[in-house]
Order: sequence, then structure tokens, then C-alpha cells
Amino acid sequence: MRGYVKRVSQKVGKLSNEQLISLLDDMVEENENLYSILECISAGLLIVDNDFYLQQSNKIVESRLSFSVYLDDPKASSSPIWEIMEDEEIGDYFKKCYEKEITNSSEDFTVMTPGGSVRFLSITMTPLMHDGKTTGKIILVRDVTEKKNQEVLLHRMENMANLTNLAAGMAHEIKNPLGAISIHIQLIQKALEKARKNDDILPDKKFVEDHIDVVNDEIEHLNKLIMDFLFAVRPVNAQLQLKKPSALIQNIVDFFTPEFHDNDINVKLIIKDAESRLMLDEKLLRDVIINLAQNALAAINQKKENLGAKASKYTGEFTIECASADNKYYIIISDNGCGMKNETVSKIFEPYFTTKANGTGLGMTMVYKIVKEFSGDISVESKEGKGTVFTMVFPLQQDGKLAIES
Repeated sequence: MRGYVKRVSQKVGKLSNEQLISLLDDMVEENENLYSILECISAGLLIVDNDFYLQQSNKIVESRLSFSVYLDDPKASSSPIWEIMEDEEIGDYFKKCYEKEITNSSEDFTVMTPGGSVRFLSITMTPLMHDGKTTGKIILVRDVTEKKNQEVLLHRMENMANLTNLAAGMAHEIKNPLGAISIHIQLIQKALEKARKNDDILPDKKFVEDHIDVVNDEIEHLNKLIMDFLFAVRPVNAQLQLKKPSALIQNIVDFFTPEFHDNDINVKLIIKDAESRLMLDEKLLRDVIINLAQNALAAINQKKENLGAKASKYTGEFTIECASADNKYYIIISDNGCGMKNETVSKIFEPYFTTKANGTGLGMTMVYKIVKEFSGDISVESKEGKGTVFTMVFPLQQDGKLAIES
């Protein structure tokens, strides 16, 4: 039809009124067919010119994105698209594409629905071509919430595979306090039995209280073990949103830096990529960074203690680096503390493994679970007496490489 209309338009001066009416009817029918096709597309669609002024859209896009005016209102096409966007982050994305003359791009965003739930959107922009020239942009808006939720569910199922190891560790851990409780209750029972045979003369008050104190301590220990176990086996309740990790980490570093300075430890934050966004839960990321920071603080102070008189020549260093490469985002956390033995490194993420006298052995297990919940991976390198490096790697969204010609 397109070729037919083009050929006829070249001879329009020679056409009769009847032929012109017929041609116009054909063009109207084709336009209605194209409009119906646009409305049948499951993704939201925006067609803009090179200055990002709206040219065409379908109805579904208004259920995906929020605008300050209805898109069929003439006001919608009287200003750049970002000026009628209610979501500031998405509006800034379109404005950045315009200012930097980006023609191919794909980004994921999180938006809040009126009901308060989080939806995940994938926005893909490709050039609109005509006669070999770019005349505008085609913007597709897809709701990928279900896909993201399935990915999260898969990661949670993988994490639950560790439940057997956790249960075995828990069974081993509760044996000691149960054994202690049993022994001290037996001692109290024997003392009472002896008292009944001795004219009900009870043993010294401190004797009974000492045993009861031990029983109470062990009951409290058991309760803590159970609470830690429940915390470890429950699925991570992550509220994932697309966030800039560098900005979140900056706030976390600002929070714990005074404590490190009080311990004469230098803190360094290196941000080589401040713009990339990851699927994160802000609170859980904070838990990860704080946990690793506290471990580093303990390791540096332990090294000072080990050095003794030589500690005055030693300066503690703690560094966090945020960078990206090969469509991956890296958070690298390092210290120059006492380091770890190879055996410790190999078991550091195992539940109930700890080198601390009062440690639960679940802190690093939770760090591992949270990083996996973020679709990432974590590894550790350490050298005894030199320090430790934790490397977290997360996937980045790849830019789309599509082109649509017309």
C-alpha cells in the first residue's frame, strides 16, 4: 500500500475526483489499521521526534507511565516528553538521551503504583528511520515485574538448599547448652534428695543459686541460637528497587567513619561509577556493608594488638571501591588488618563458622544470602598478617542494540 500511495501521489494532478476520493478512503483505512495494530501491542509505545516531542502513542503506555496530561490532549505534544513525565527519574533519563544524542538505549526502572506496590519497567529506545535519516525515536515500555519476581523466587529457592546444613549446624550447637542444663538440674535434684534424707536441711543457698544461674544462662543461650537460626533460614525479605549503589554506600560510609577515625583507621571511598543502578534493597545493602566494615575494624584492631610495641608504626586502612566493567558492577571492600588463614577463608560463608569468642557464625552467611538475593556473587581473598579483600559482583543492564526503519 505504501508504494502504491507513493506512486499515485506523483500523478495526483491527473486523477479524477472519484479516484482521489477512493485514494483518500484507502489511506484512511490503512491509517485505522495501523492505529489498531499500535493499540494491540502489549507494550506501551511512544513515538517522538528528534527533539522528543510526542508524535504518537498507544493507550497502554498511560497504564505503564504517569503523565501530567492525557496523551491525546494537544498539550502533550507542545513540550518535550520529559516535561510531562510525573516520574522524575524516567523524565531525567529521556532528557539525558536528548542532551547526549543517544539513539539506542535500554534501561530498567522501578515505579510505585497508587496502591503502594513496586512495579518494574523496562524502557527501550530505538531510532525511527526514514530515507536513511533518523526522524525520531520509538520508545517501548514493558512491564517486567513478573519476570523480576520469578528471578527473585529462583534465588530464594537456591538459598533454601542450604537449609539442611543450617539444621545440622543447629542440632550440633544446641547439644552443649542442653547437656549443661541437664547436668546442673541433676546436681540440684541430688542435693534436694540428700536434704530429704537429712531432716529436710537444704544445701547452702549459694549452692542452689549457682546451679540455677547456669541453667538460666544456658536457656538464654539456647533462645539466642534459635532466634539466629530462624533469622538464617527465613527467606530474605528484600524489597528490590533500582538504586544507585554508590549513593547508598556514600551514606553508609559517612555513618561509620567517625568510629573508624576514633580507632585511628583511615577510611577511603573510591567511586569510579556513580551512575549505574542495581536491583537492591537499601536496608539489606546497609547490613552487608556494616557487617563487612565491623569485621574489618575487628581485624585491624587485632593486628594492632598482635604488633604490640610496633603498633605505633602501623596505620589501619579501610577502603571501599565502586566500579563497573564488562556489564558488571563491582563493590570491592578491603582492609590491611590481621588477615585470615586459608582454612578460615574456605569456611567463612558456612553457617555457624566463627573465629570470634562471642560470634554466632551467621553474620557472613547472611551477607552471602543478601548478595545472592541481589543476583550477585561474593568472593574473598585474604593473607594472614596482610589483610582481606571482599569482592561483590552484580550484573548490569545491557543497552539495547535495535534499529527500526520506516
